[in-house]
Amino acid sequence: MRQHSEKLSIPFLLIYSRLILGIVIPVILIIDYPQTSIIAATLIFIGLLTDVFDGIIARRMGISSESLRVWDSNVDQFFWLMIIGSVFYMNYTSVLPKLYPILLIIAIEIIAYLLSYVKFKKAIATHSIFAKIWTISLLIWIIELIVYQTNHSFPICFWIGLISRLEIVLIIIVLKKWATDVPSIMVVGKINRGEKVNKNKWFNG
Repeated sequence: MRQHSEKLSIPFLLIYSRLILGIVIPVILIIDYPQTSIIAATLIFIGLLTDVFDGIIARRMGISSESLRVWDSNVDQFFWLMIIGSVFYMNYTSVLPKLYPILLIIAIEIIAYLLSYVKFKKAIATHSIFAKIWTISLLIWIIELIVYQTNHSFPICFWIGLISRLEIVLIIIVLKKWATDVPSIMVVGKINRGEKVNKNKWFNG
């Protein structure tokens, strides 16, 4: 009964809303009617807000469980893959020159997931601070691409994405036991020793 009520809690409802947005936004982009770019950009921003506040609210409610963090991480992946896929489809000529850097980040992401499943038999749920920063840079680039069809912010987005993905791979390699909410590679030693780790309430609380 408790697990059922948790699934209907505000944090889970925010996660479910992001799942729905991950389906609705590509449909809006493909339909392509007047003001599509503004509507899509607004909904993507709302999706990011649900990602920020589901964790904060869960911690305030005392229900930041392993199940919720894994769900959050998996839905994040679905949401951004759907958004990126549809945006790339609609802006093919603009994105094509950036294909190899994008594929590099995707490849490292896949490697991280495979490592996690092989080592821990569980999905990634590190929610590192640098990964959150990359999400913000990704949002900026995608909105720029949707609204202005330009790529000025792509280099910053790429390098933050590359470093954050590599950090997640290192975290998985160094961790002795699977853990959620790992702020950075710098604190993995403390986690392995069972010591308390200070976390930012906005990014990784």
